[in-house]
Amino acid sequence: MAGTLYIVATPIGNLDDISARAIKILASVDVIAAEDTRHSGRLLQHLAIQKPMLALHDHNERDRAASLVDRLAKGESVALVSDAGTPLISDPGFVVVREARARGFRVSPVPGPCAMVAALSAAGLPTDRFLFQGFLAAKRGARRAALEGLARETATLVFYESPHRISDFLDDVVDVLGAGREVVVARELTKSFETFYSGSASDVRQQVGEDSHGTRGEFVVMVRGADLTANAPDAVDVDRMLAMLVAELPVKKVARLVAELTGLPKNELYQRALRLRED
Repeated sequence: MAGTLYIVATPIGNLDDISARAIKILASVDVIAAEDTRHSGRLLQHLAIQKPMLALHDHNERDRAASLVDRLAKGESVALVSDAGTPLISDPGFVVVREARARGFRVSPVPGPCAMVAALSAAGLPTDRFLFQGFLAAKRGARRAALEGLARETATLVFYESPHRISDFLDDVVDVLGAGREVVVARELTKSFETFYSGSASDVRQQVGEDSHGTRGEFVVMVRGADLTANAPDAVDVDRMLAMLVAELPVKKVARLVAELTGLPKNELYQRALRLRED
C-alpha cells in the first residue's frame, strides 16, 4: 500500500498553537522532511517525538523530492514541515507535492498556523479579496517595479518582510503606492512582543521607525487595495492639480505633494506631471 505525504502546519511562535492532529501525525509517520532539521528538531524534542529527519530546502528540493516519492512508493508515510507555519506558503515544498500528486500518491493537509492568515484576521482590512505576494525582491529596483505593478490592484495586498529590509520596504510603499494608503504591519505574531502598527503608509513607517523593537522579528505587511471607485480622486482633477503645480515647482516635488494629498502612487504622478510639463 502506498504511503501518504502529510503537509503539517507548525507553530509560528507560540508552541501551544500546534494541533492535536499535527502531533499525532508527526508521531506516526516514518520520516519528517524539514526546512531546517535543527529548528524542527527542537519542536520535536518539545513534543517528545523521535523520528528520522531529512533536510528539504530551496537548494535541494528537486533531488529530495525524488527520494521522498520513492519512500511513498514503498509504503512509507512522510510529514513535510517548514520552520514555522504552513509549508509551501513562501516556503519549500511545491516540487515535492507536485511530484507526489503527479505519481498518484495521497497528499493530505494538516491545517494549522499561518502568519498570513493570522495577520489578516486581526488587521481590520478587507479580507473578501486579498493577494498574497510573499517576499518581494531584495533589490530595491525590482521591488519597486513589483509594487508599481500592484498600484491599481483593488484587493488587499499581503507581503512578508524580514527585519533588515522592513524600513526600506515601507519607504517603497510610501513612494510607490502613496503616503496615504492604509497599511497594517504585524510583527512577532503569537510571541511575547506581538505588535500591530496601523494607519497611513507614512504613519506606519514612522511608528516602526520609532519603536525600539520595530525592526526585530518577522513581519507581515498588509496594504489596503487601491480605491478605483467614484470616491477616488478624479483623473481630470488630479491632472488639473498637477498642471497648476508643475508651472511653479519641480516635477519631483509636485509628485510628492500630490501623492500625499490623493494617496495615488508617487511614481505614477511623477510620470503624469512630466508629460504635462513636456506638453
